[in-house]
Amino acid sequence: MTVPQEVWVREDGPKYRTSISAGAHTLVADEPIAAGGGDVGPQPFEYLLGALGACTSMTVRMYADRKGWKLGRVAVRLTMDKVDPGDGKPKIDRILREIVIEGDIDDEQRRRLVAIAEHCPVHKFMLADKKIETAELMSRS
Repeated sequence: MTVPQEVWVREDGPKYRTSISAGAHTLVADEPIAAGGGDVGPQPFEYLLGALGACTSMTVRMYADRKGWKLGRVAVRLTMDKVDPGDGKPKIDRILREIVIEGDIDDEQRRRLVAIAEHCPVHKFMLADKKIETAELMSRS
């Protein structure tokens, strides 16, 4: 994994629309119309799921390439919901990650590729203890 570059997020349109600049790339995030946005881009949590899915696919691909396996395409479907853990505790967020592995791969290789997905750096980051610090920068008028 390479160290991420600086990312800037700025309001750039009506209400919730924002632009995300990462290196030479610009993305748009927004809220759905029902939430008061313009629905011109994914919601922030959809980007979070996308980051996990992209990292999962890349991790599986890198491992198969190192092993010289004849992996075809990898697809990852992600959904997010709330589940009841039982014992009267409040519901918790759950991400369901489903991996589709194509190619000339036997059952043992498939099991190994699904297991290696647990080592995706974004997955590990999401589960690790972390701290987010917030600071105010001077306005740039």
